Amino acid sequence: MGLLASLLSGFASGETAAAIRRARTAAIVYALAALAALCGLGFLVGAAYIWAAARYGSFAAALGFGVGFLVIAGLVLLVHRLTSGARARREARRRSADMKAIGITAALAVLPTLLKGKGGLGVILGPAVALAAYAIYRENVTPDDPDAGEEK
Repeated sequence: MGLLASLLSGFASGETAAAIRRARTAAIVYALAALAALCGLGFLVGAAYIWAAARYGSFAAALGFGVGFLVIAGLVLLVHRLTSGARARREARRRSADMKAIGITAALAVLPTLLKGKGGLGVILGPAVALAAYAIYRENVTPDDPDAGEEK
């Protein structure tokens, strides 16, 4: 209740509007700074090209800069690919843990109702035995087996 009260008092006092105004101003300032930094980097690259062209010739300088930027692009893509694979695996593990927690919570919430119902214990034991059998199957299947469900 305290969080709601502070939110409502923030709206009433105009503090929220002031915070939004400060955030918008900061975003504009950071965007202008980023634009100026990109212009500065462009001029630095241009100056490096002029220096290399004067020292090695314009063709060799252009060729060197082109190869250099292609190598940088390749490295960026390689790093992205490596980190995205690790990130996807981490998210899959987290999603799996969340789904297990939701399943356990739902099962515990429904358990009293199932025990009182007509089917009683049989309604619970059937799926529980099937889940146990599936868990045993998954544990004993090798990852290179083509009949295996998912990779470990």
